[in-house]
Amino acid sequence: MARTGGPPSDVAAMAVASERSTQSATIADLLLRAADRYGDRPAVRAKRGDEWVDTSFAEVGTIVSETARGLIDLGLEPGDRVALLCTTRPEWSYLDYAISSAGGVVVPVYPTNSPEECAWVAGNSEARMVVCEDAGQAAKIAQVRGELGALEQVIVIESELDDLRARGRSRDPQEVLDRARAVRPEDPYTFIYTSGTTGPPKGCVLSHGNYRAIMDSVEAQGILGESSDDEVVYLYLPLAHAYALLIQLLCTDLGLPMAYFSGDATKIIPELAEVRPTYLPSVPRIFEKLFTLVAGQADPETITKATQVGMQVRELERAGTEVPAELRAAFDQFDAALFAKVRAIFGGRVTQATTGAAPIAKEILEFFFAAGVPVLEGYGMTETSTAATGQTPEDYRFGSVGKALPGTDVRIADDGEILLSGPNIFGGYYKMEDASFGAVVDGWLHTGDLGRIDGDGFVFITGRKKDIIITAGGKNLTPANLENDLKQSPVISQAVMYGDRRPYPVALITLDPDAGLDPASDEAREKVQAHLDRMNAKYAQVEQIKRFAILDHDFSQETGELTPTLKVKRNVVYEQYAALFEGLYE
Repeated sequence: MARTGGPPSDVAAMAVASERSTQSATIADLLLRAADRYGDRPAVRAKRGDEWVDTSFAEVGTIVSETARGLIDLGLEPGDRVALLCTTRPEWSYLDYAISSAGGVVVPVYPTNSPEECAWVAGNSEARMVVCEDAGQAAKIAQVRGELGALEQVIVIESELDDLRARGRSRDPQEVLDRARAVRPEDPYTFIYTSGTTGPPKGCVLSHGNYRAIMDSVEAQGILGESSDDEVVYLYLPLAHAYALLIQLLCTDLGLPMAYFSGDATKIIPELAEVRPTYLPSVPRIFEKLFTLVAGQADPETITKATQVGMQVRELERAGTEVPAELRAAFDQFDAALFAKVRAIFGGRVTQATTGAAPIAKEILEFFFAAGVPVLEGYGMTETSTAATGQTPEDYRFGSVGKALPGTDVRIADDGEILLSGPNIFGGYYKMEDASFGAVVDGWLHTGDLGRIDGDGFVFITGRKKDIIITAGGKNLTPANLENDLKQSPVISQAVMYGDRRPYPVALITLDPDAGLDPASDEAREKVQAHLDRMNAKYAQVEQIKRFAILDHDFSQETGELTPTLKVKRNVVYEQYAALFEGLYE
């Protein structure tokens, strides 16, 4: 087995990170300590009308304390599960911290979930309370309430949060402090239900100690900066997902302001220009769309040349080496004509962006890096309390997901599966036993992902055990590689390869709605075919996609083909469009 882990110096680095933190051993008093430590520094930035309004750490501390006391007054007991059904907005964070500081266990529910999916999460977790964002979300719970035997209270944020806080003000604030201090690192902090590309969601039991460990690891690596007036993080990702949750916790621990998007996904790019973040956590689909937006303004040869020149200059600058005059002149031309526009799209101040949750093409990462917007991959799972590997602008390798975070060990099993070990590994699935992916054996989490580790400790994901396609000729294919290449086209939104036990691979394509093409038109087929031909040329004959079909609509969460982080649910697509795939072999 190949293996990599944090070097001995990681212990010292984690000690430094712990010293920088609020010294909270659990999430229960994390915000309360941050409120005391950071006081009037801005914690929350949210849009009210046309203005971005700040709320200080001290003010958030008051909101959380009052809300926690209100929950206690309603009967919340330590260890009770509280389901939180809400979009990404400041109130999500307030409730998350309030539930935790009162000793409860947070159970996030995706706001896009159907009533039946809400019933599964709230029912499986045995939630006594459900906090809903608005009347529309509350209606989902009302529809399935008969199935929720443990449910006693439904609280609606938009109409009842003020009343809940007022109720809490009648109780002694010391109650919350006592509850928070009684929470132990081994106690469950949250049950996060995996959105799952296969099977029903499983509730990962994640402890306060799990998240404290991964926070220390990320802080030791220096992925986010120290608190300062210039730093700001922009968040649009669903807080029901582990990725966004970790960002929230880190911002609180480090005293960084977090700007919450307005809730309108079509406003993300304009809001980047308004907020001008220094750090942007995102998923590949957003970077892919931004890349196609910029790439559409220049021919492919220009994009390739600009990337090559930009990468050379950035590497020389990183090494502290003087850039030759001729190379600098070429770079300055590309910078004025192209790269400056790229930085402007991100708001002009991004020093690092992180991408995770799904694969992304190496060419896209290199282009953004060349433009001065480092977009770097990380890797992890809900079962690892979000993260396991990462990289920084000073220590990166494109195509890799980085090195093991301090305190985390990575091994490659004999069959190529990635195994992970560390204090951030979850405590199992609530009321569900799974002996395959997600199983922990002798302290090692079996991830279900395939990979390798190079001589410098960088981890590379090569596939997913369940996603490998074996053709009728016995050739093993990794669909993600060609699928990512296809999505670089400005007209293609999603691509799903198919071909297990079949003579050759085929694909199902969906068009980007912004392309304005009729899926049934000859123009659409010609544009897709031309891009497919270019991408196929990069692969061996046996790996090339021979035929494709264009779907008359794009995939979505609502129709079940995408997870909340916009990953394709391959098994769902295979099942829903089985006849379409089979027709490609006729």
